[in-house]
Amino acid sequence: MLSSRLMAVALAIVCGAANALAQQTADADAPSRAPAPLPVDPVIKALVDRLDLERYKATIKGLTQFGDRRQGTDRNRAAVDWIEAQLKSYGCTNTERIKYDYQPPPGRGRGATGDAATAAGGQRGRGRGRAGQGGSAIFGNRARTGVNNDPNAQPDTKLRELNTQPTTPGPREEVFCTKIGTTRPDEMYILGGHMDGIGWGEAANDDGSGTALVMELARVFSSPDVQTERTIRFALWNNEESGLNGARAYFDQRKDLQGKENPPGSGVYPEPKWLGMIQHDMMLFDHGMPAADGKVSAEQRPEADVNIEFQSNAKMAEQAQKLAWVFKTANERYATDYPATVGPHMTNTDSGPFMDLIPAISLRENERGAQIGGGWDPHWHQPTDLYATFSDKDFRLGLNAAQTTLAAIAQLTGATLNK
Repeated sequence: MLSSRLMAVALAIVCGAANALAQQTADADAPSRAPAPLPVDPVIKALVDRLDLERYKATIKGLTQFGDRRQGTDRNRAAVDWIEAQLKSYGCTNTERIKYDYQPPPGRGRGATGDAATAAGGQRGRGRGRAGQGGSAIFGNRARTGVNNDPNAQPDTKLRELNTQPTTPGPREEVFCTKIGTTRPDEMYILGGHMDGIGWGEAANDDGSGTALVMELARVFSSPDVQTERTIRFALWNNEESGLNGARAYFDQRKDLQGKENPPGSGVYPEPKWLGMIQHDMMLFDHGMPAADGKVSAEQRPEADVNIEFQSNAKMAEQAQKLAWVFKTANERYATDYPATVGPHMTNTDSGPFMDLIPAISLRENERGAQIGGGWDPHWHQPTDLYATFSDKDFRLGLNAAQTTLAAIAQLTGATLNK
């Protein structure tokens, strides 16, 4: 069932759309008149303005010091420690860790080869046809995709050495922190990004861009003058590339703890009731379809957008779709450069384990199943997924996704600013 806050927001959107349609009808005889701008909440606008392109870039850059951060390696563990230290420095001091044991399927995911789940999901070949994931089709040119497992494909010797240690099975950890709600601490939205990567690069886009986005939102919401009625959790998943194992571990360990006071009567909720889960995975690169030769433009396309996805065959699809429209409306009101689109083909992302239990959506640079699977991002799981690969136009697309999520969550959680 939708939360009262989400139902109210969805109703406001429907009413707003109806009013807009009525206004358009009334203005039919005056085509030169510009449409009225969507109303802007000054508190939400002030919070969105605290996001900064250079800060966002610096956080991505900080993550790349650990190379590809592949799960089951020392560089991955060092990155988890760094993320936790950063969150604490922002004022999100109540950090916690999920601990679990990862044992890959026999003969897969061990050594220096690519993690099994993502390698299996890579789309290969080119031409026309279905992407094979999420029920979405792509028409036009396609390019080869997959996971780079060749160390020598990375020409930077220092980075190649940094990424050399292979993954090993065993204990894993991932970190999260929480903004506790003032009046409804027992209800919570989860914001996620996965901090691990593969491909012998820096995993700057996949998923340094989503991890940095969530960390930047943690920074803004953790400011001492910001209050929210409902709780927000900022989760940086591990083991996404091996099959969403970190998000699944969180889901399995904590789903039955929702909404329970501990100790009883204390007003403390270690795991508030989940109202929605929003994942951020690959936020930077929307350069369009490959040309006939399989090459993608070096420039961000002017019509680039933020893709907001839900999964149409999930048990909570209707509620997730309504949540997605809340985010699209937030983008229209508060994003500065790029629009958003809503699509029904969320797949292969950390919101998946949640989608049959709560409204779950994913924000990303392109439609996951068709476009990324069809080769629209040539740096996906490749040695070229480097900070230096991306331009400010690319980074600004990620910033606009951050603006979108911050504005939507500020509205859904009842954010206010202390004077």
